[in-house]
Amino acid sequence: MTPAARPGQVLAIVCAGIVLANLDLFIVNVALPNIAAEFNEPNLGTLSWILNGYAIVYAALLVFCGRVAERFPRNISFLAGIALFTAASAACALANSVEALVAFRLVQAAGAALLTPTSLGLILATFPPERRGGAVRVWAAVGGFAAALGPLVGGLLVTASWRWIFLVNVPIGLIALLVGWIKLPRISGHAVAAPYVWAAALITAGIATLTFGIVKLNDWGWHDHRVQLSFAAGAVMLGVFVVHCLRSDNPFIDPALFRIRDFTRATLTMAPFSTAFGGFLLSLVLWEESVWHWDAMTIGLAIAPGPFMVPITSLLLAGRLIKRYGAPMVVVAGLVTFAAGVIVWAQLAGPHPDLGFAILCTIPSGIGVGLTLPTLMGFGSSALPASSFATGSGVINMVRQIGFAVGVAVFVAIIGSPVSVETRMAAFRLAWWVMAAITAVGLAPLLLLRRREASTAK
Repeated sequence: MTPAARPGQVLAIVCAGIVLANLDLFIVNVALPNIAAEFNEPNLGTLSWILNGYAIVYAALLVFCGRVAERFPRNISFLAGIALFTAASAACALANSVEALVAFRLVQAAGAALLTPTSLGLILATFPPERRGGAVRVWAAVGGFAAALGPLVGGLLVTASWRWIFLVNVPIGLIALLVGWIKLPRISGHAVAAPYVWAAALITAGIATLTFGIVKLNDWGWHDHRVQLSFAAGAVMLGVFVVHCLRSDNPFIDPALFRIRDFTRATLTMAPFSTAFGGFLLSLVLWEESVWHWDAMTIGLAIAPGPFMVPITSLLLAGRLIKRYGAPMVVVAGLVTFAAGVIVWAQLAGPHPDLGFAILCTIPSGIGVGLTLPTLMGFGSSALPASSFATGSGVINMVRQIGFAVGVAVFVAIIGSPVSVETRMAAFRLAWWVMAAITAVGLAPLLLLRRREASTAK
């Protein structure tokens, strides 16, 4: 093995790429008020598509790009994703309308969808089996830290201009391209069938239509025919997609992957956790902006302790706990801790600004993310066969991004457009209780599958 192929170097390079993809998940959150002011767009539902458009396309293309990447050298696919993401970031910074910004965000998401599964494929292919779980936890911890750190970085950059939240990606992307071209090893592809493009379009349209219906619930109401049509069309498209996966000789997502128990556990738990995480993080930004009237810098600093707990918890604590109690029980502890942090906000957040409360109460959620997200990615991905590294990890990440989009949509639907501070506070508290309940749903696949394992062992 040449020096360029050393696993540690590969991990460092691909982590630089995953920072780009994950930072942009939430860095836009704190900039929404500034973007709204510049483009004279007060509607939160419309603005939410700057977040949800990215998350939906990112989610839907992860498996498609993972399947395509399986056929080509992983290093080339990874670098192509970095290049596309970097170019789209520059275009976002130059956008002159909300519609143009959403369009360029979709291109950004396509680049992120290409680099994410190939980055995991590079890690899993270069690390020996006994070290893969730990390497993936590092990868996921860095990505989770970058995602959660988005509001802080966004708060700092927005003080100059919201456009800097996109421009900052350009030098990072160019450096990653140069170093990756020189250092990344060539990991050959596998002879797998090309995925159907129409299947990718089907799942993208299905998720987008359902999300649109959720976002418009408050504006139009449950009984509006447009909402009903959105839900019906989304359900039909996703139903057809599932039938395709079950019956096709070349399924977009191979059902055989779900016979891998750890992969199934991780995927089923990732969905509700990501939904709660996406909605909760946006809620903190909007609460501190609309109820406490803080500026972007203060919001970013108030949220910062939570993100900093993610890598600390994952890298210093989770590994030891996994060795002693097993990965599923560590995830259970993470979900409980995260839910507790959400409940604290629902119970104790008041109308008067309290920086000390905000700082202290982001810590439990950060610990919960640090225990949950990297551990799910680690034991779910490391169970995959070599021929499915990029595709399988793409499925887990797809579910994660769908969860983020649905969480944002659910939060926007609950909050609506309240006319008074009292009704706004009540709506936020309801949203936090809903997010805590959704988090609790993630316990079911872990505990039920664990119980089934115990019964089988007897």
